[in-house]
Amino acid sequence: MTVIRTPGGLSFRFRARALAVAAACLAVALGTGVLLIGSGDFPMSPADVVRTLLGQGTPADSLIVNQIRLPRVAAALAVGAALGLAGAIFQSLVRNPLGSPDILGFTQGAASGVLAVIVLTGAGSAAVAAGAAGGGLATGLVVYAVAGRHGAHGQRLILVGIGVAAILTGVNGYLLTQARITDAARAVLWLTGSLDGRDWSDTAPVLIALAVLGPLVLVGCGRALRMLEMGDDAAHGLGVPIERVRLIMLAAAVLLTSLAAAAAGPVAFVALTAPQLARRLTRTTGPNLLPAACMGAALLVAADWVAQRAFPGHQLPVGVVTGLLGGGYLVWLLVTERKTGRI
Repeated sequence: MTVIRTPGGLSFRFRARALAVAAACLAVALGTGVLLIGSGDFPMSPADVVRTLLGQGTPADSLIVNQIRLPRVAAALAVGAALGLAGAIFQSLVRNPLGSPDILGFTQGAASGVLAVIVLTGAGSAAVAAGAAGGGLATGLVVYAVAGRHGAHGQRLILVGIGVAAILTGVNGYLLTQARITDAARAVLWLTGSLDGRDWSDTAPVLIALAVLGPLVLVGCGRALRMLEMGDDAAHGLGVPIERVRLIMLAAAVLLTSLAAAAAGPVAFVALTAPQLARRLTRTTGPNLLPAACMGAALLVAADWVAQRAFPGHQLPVGVVTGLLGGGYLVWLLVTERKTGRI
């Protein structure tokens, strides 16, 4: 553990390996993003992409990079970071590697809110983001109320979340049957998880959420979250306001998940996989919030690159790629947890 103290009396603690892993994941994410921007029907070299991003490209290059391709890559980076951070929070709170918004029902709640907006109003990006946030937060309140104050962690929260997710899956199917054919097709593509056609209006809510909630989670509550992983009694003895921290972190994670779903649909397994990969690379206990966020960004932008390049002439929704890779990871995780006797 390294400690840096500022002249004003503030101190920052960090693990050098965790910071190095976060920096490496961020570098991979940005490098893959540059490659993704430069690929397509009008290919560009990485040097040309960087030069255009710095404002030194030709008008044609600027149009292609800044107006057409950059918003999609920015959406992939922001959504991946939000899902990675949210997944790390959930897994830390429930103290279980299966703690993910995909499994706990929050992604399905956000999907219900978005489907309701699409089916009932056919509104645009702002209303979709509001619907996702409202659906996710409503689901969070239901799960928290059913699990109870003293059950908002551990196995009870997972079991309640699985039950709520099953109910909402049925609700989402019913909403699709009530939609007009054009709205239903739009909703089905969104439910798969896709970054196709994303612009700055889709990406802005996620970027704002990361800018506001990121410092709150990383700086304001990060240490308290590490204390909570030692158990409520130990955290209380160290002066952590347990219920307040847990409620703040749950709300932040649900909001990040919901806005990520609004931007790209319920992209599967990124929130489940990124924190675990980050923890294995850092080899440290604790939530590993920053490495998980950077890992999530790297995973999603790499998955989008695969989705666009795996089958020449045909693009896959990014949710298909994350679902295939994440499903295999989930099976491996379940086998590993069973061998260790945790499930």
